[in-house]
Amino acid sequence: MAENETPEAAAPEAPQIKMNILAQYIRDMSFENILAQKGIQGEVNPDVQVQVNLDAKKRTAEHQFEVITKVNITSKVKDTDQQLFLLELEYAGVFHIEGVPEDQMHPFLLIECPRMTFPFVRRIVSDVTRDGGFPPLNLENIDFVSLYRNEIARRQADAAAQAQPN
Repeated sequence: MAENETPEAAAPEAPQIKMNILAQYIRDMSFENILAQKGIQGEVNPDVQVQVNLDAKKRTAEHQFEVITKVNITSKVKDTDQQLFLLELEYAGVFHIEGVPEDQMHPFLLIECPRMTFPFVRRIVSDVTRDGGFPPLNLENIDFVSLYRNEIARRQADAAAQAQPN
C-alpha cells in the first residue's frame, strides 16, 4: 500500500444481491388446435408469431415479488392466413430478492427474473405444442434487456403523445 493510501480510500463494497426462487407455476394456459377442429388438408407451411410481455408485482411479504411471463403464440398457414393453433401462457415465479438498490429493482425484476424462469416456459411450450399434435415448438432465447428497453421506450412515447395538446 502506498504511503498516502488509507484503508478508507478503498472503493466501497457493492451490496450483496440475494435472489431465491420460492415458487414457479402456470397461472393461466390455453391451447387451441384449430387445425384439428377445422380439418385443414394438404401440406401446411406454418408462420409462427411469438409475443412476450412481462409483469412484476410486490407481494405482501417483505422482499418478495411475483414476476409473470406472458407468452402468446399464434401459428397460421403462410399462404392463406388460416390459423393452425393458438397458445396463451402466463407463467409466474415468486422471488425473494435482497440487496438490489430501489432504483434498479424494476429492471432487475423484468430482466433477471424472467431469465431464471424462461427455460421452464420453453419446456412447457415445447411439450404443449407436441402434445397438441404439432412438432414441438422450441422457443429461441429471448433478449430480456432489449425487451425491457423497448417497453420503456414505448411507454415514454405513449406518455409524450398523451401530453401533447390535440
